Amino acid sequence: MKNRYCVIMAGGVGTRFWPMSRTAHPKQFIDVLGTGRTLLQSTYDRALQFCKPENIFVVTNESYRGLVSEQLPDLHLPNILSEPARKNTAPCVAFAAWKIHSMNPDAVMVVAPSDHLITKEDTFTKAINSCMRKAAQDDCLITIGIKPTRPDTGYGYIQFVDSDVVEKDKRIKKVKTFTEKPDLEMAEFFLQSGDFLWNAGIFIWSAKSIMKAFEMHLPEMAQIFQEGDDKWSTPQEAEWLRDAYARCKNISIDYAVMEKADNVYVRSSIIGWSDLGTWGSLYTHIKKDENENAIVGKQVMMYKSSGCVVNVPKDKLVVIEGLEDYIVVESDNILLICKKQDEQQIRTFVNDVKVAKGDRFV
Repeated sequence: MKNRYCVIMAGGVGTRFWPMSRTAHPKQFIDVLGTGRTLLQSTYDRALQFCKPENIFVVTNESYRGLVSEQLPDLHLPNILSEPARKNTAPCVAFAAWKIHSMNPDAVMVVAPSDHLITKEDTFTKAINSCMRKAAQDDCLITIGIKPTRPDTGYGYIQFVDSDVVEKDKRIKKVKTFTEKPDLEMAEFFLQSGDFLWNAGIFIWSAKSIMKAFEMHLPEMAQIFQEGDDKWSTPQEAEWLRDAYARCKNISIDYAVMEKADNVYVRSSIIGWSDLGTWGSLYTHIKKDENENAIVGKQVMMYKSSGCVVNVPKDKLVVIEGLEDYIVVESDNILLICKKQDEQQIRTFVNDVKVAKGDRFV
């Protein structure tokens, strides 16, 4: 266990969950499911199943450091890694990898988003343990793949082939291709072919393997973080990191490394996963009433309404009549009423609000 680490990425803004998710308090810090635990807290709880608490790190934006500390009081303060700028997931992964490698060159890391839902936690832990065993032995990069249940155009897809070695875990396959958010026709083909999985954005590798992959596929970023070898865990780290991030490219780990590397594997897993990217995806995971309304809120009264997502403060009385397949959300003095089928417009609404009303509402 001493070589096992978990890195939780918690720096995103979560625009599509507006108005509940706001720049100052994004969705990973919210109990969107009404369970009593925020998404970040639930992710931390899962990490404890395969990792010692002192080996769990949270990478977040500097402005969320206080929120992370407040929600995870057992997390060591030095284990909150503050990013000085938002530069996508590649710099985030590089930061964590070089930092953890400086502490333990034999580290094996799980890198996971902070805002995903996983309902089958025992199955998830089993999958992670299997992948960590492989990552500890082989120079490889592993990702978790989810068997698709519908031709979803909002997810990335991974095509797999049989592994080039005999795997102890038959669910681990070699990755052939990555495809980012296909159109509907392509997504339907992927679903029918049977050799494509959804990309869950959860990665497992040794610190050595991911650093080597950066050196090979994104050498300019590898060079930047190599310059910090004598700065990690010193008073100079924060200042050096600010300069390093200013020089880093804004790019995802998928584009930067995973799509280029030839030692990438995927483990097919049925873990009850959702990226909770939209109100519609949340709808499928909340208990419904007799008219298929998914309600979070104690004082909601529905009349002649069906298929709605309603999320309102628990002490607010809300009466809704005659709505079908709508999103109704109130948070911090903002009310959103929108058709579920038009939820992709929420990003546009947020941009329009910013222009018309300023930053205080976003």
